Amino acid sequence: MLLDLKPIMAVPGDSVSFLESFDLSDLCYGVSFPVTEPVKAQGTVRNTAGVLVMKGTVSTRIHGTCDRCAADFQRDVSFPIDAVLVTELSSEEDEDENLFPLVGDCADLEEIVRTVFVLNLDSKLLCREDCKGLCSRCGKNLNLGPCDCRKEPDPRLAALAQLLER
Repeated sequence: MLLDLKPIMAVPGDSVSFLESFDLSDLCYGVSFPVTEPVKAQGTVRNTAGVLVMKGTVSTRIHGTCDRCAADFQRDVSFPIDAVLVTELSSEEDEDENLFPLVGDCADLEEIVRTVFVLNLDSKLLCREDCKGLCSRCGKNLNLGPCDCRKEPDPRLAALAQLLER
């Protein structure tokens, strides 16, 4: 979806607002497709002394399987959009993740939303920030309570443990 910026290109201080929904269900993240609901993007593009600055938010609900405890989960996420729109990129080596090229007098809003979403999504999908994961011995989900496994003694202290047994 192209956002027409021609009305504000020559008028410093002017702005254009946007509120759009995008389908990013084709976004593969690892081995899953966490985005099944529409991604909502809202914000403004302001001409600040000839520089086009986009501010806003990207929000949706992600669905996934926790990378620590393997439980299915849903979580609302919201990420800030902070982008500068330029007529051309100087070189790909100096490319900044916050710089986006204009397509004529328009911004490719879907490309910006997709980039912001991917760059802000956690590297591991977790059901919650403090997920305790699974017991490495019995496989119990430690978020539901402690398991009954006996803690393994440190092998470096095994000689001391033998002294206590005598």
